[in-house]
Amino acid sequence: MFVYILFSEKSSRYYVGQTTDIIERLKRHNSGRVKSTKHGLPWKIVLCMEVLNRSEAVLLESKIKKRGAKRYIDDHRGVA
Repeated sequence: MFVYILFSEKSSRYYVGQTTDIIERLKRHNSGRVKSTKHGLPWKIVLCMEVLNRSEAVLLESKIKKRGAKRYIDDHRGVA
């Protein structure tokens, strides 16, 4: 299971999600088949973390969304 953060340069937005197949999920985002991301094409993965199960994925996704994707990324890259 993966928790991922995508970024769209076109819309300057982040998207946080979870999946079991990160490659296929990115293809879905970039093909316009995901309603919430179809206006920011193309999306690129800026952070991807593997977790043990769906429960951990839900908790981590919630934590990232609460903190904000950009802040979460900065925290994990050591940027002040």
